[in-house]
Amino acid sequence: MSDVLGRFLAASTEFDQRLSSVRPEQWAAPTPCAEWNVRQLVNHLVRGNLNYVDLLAGGTREEFLRMRDVDALGDDPLTAYPASVRLVAVAFGRPGALDEVLDYPLGKVTGRQALAVRAADSTIHAWDLARALGGNDRLDPALVTWISEDLETIYAGLAESPVAAETTHRFFAAPGTPSESASGQDRLLRLLGRDPGWQPS
Repeated sequence: MSDVLGRFLAASTEFDQRLSSVRPEQWAAPTPCAEWNVRQLVNHLVRGNLNYVDLLAGGTREEFLRMRDVDALGDDPLTAYPASVRLVAVAFGRPGALDEVLDYPLGKVTGRQALAVRAADSTIHAWDLARALGGNDRLDPALVTWISEDLETIYAGLAESPVAAETTHRFFAAPGTPSESASGQDRLLRLLGRDPGWQPS
């Protein structure tokens, strides 16, 4: 297994562990992503995974954006997410998949870079979900370190980056300024547009 696929699976596990604790009344709860409640956040992850698989099969950026908010959870959101993770693992685990050039909405990228972006996104959204649910929000330190040290590489060449203040922030929240005394996780959250002290209103 490649390093980037292993990181994607680790990040997906972080998200799935929180997802498994969602109570029925929490699907409509707010999240740190102001435009999404819990169900919409989970749908973003599931639909995104499916869109990545479609890109690898020759899909276009236009199709990706058209499908971005289409419901992918149906009547069983708790199983829709792990099922989508398995599809990504199979698709990107095929020989040569990581070297293919994909028509990603933010620019042409290799499968390897696309999956790195997906792993980083899934990690941060695991924190979003944990905060929304009031659960354990401590992320895998290895993932935090990897994202923190490789931010520039993960998002290199994209038309929009979560760490570039001058972009439109259509896809990523605007970065904040972490304090010098902040933990590694809190520094990363600030850089990726999160308030580490966020609580549901």
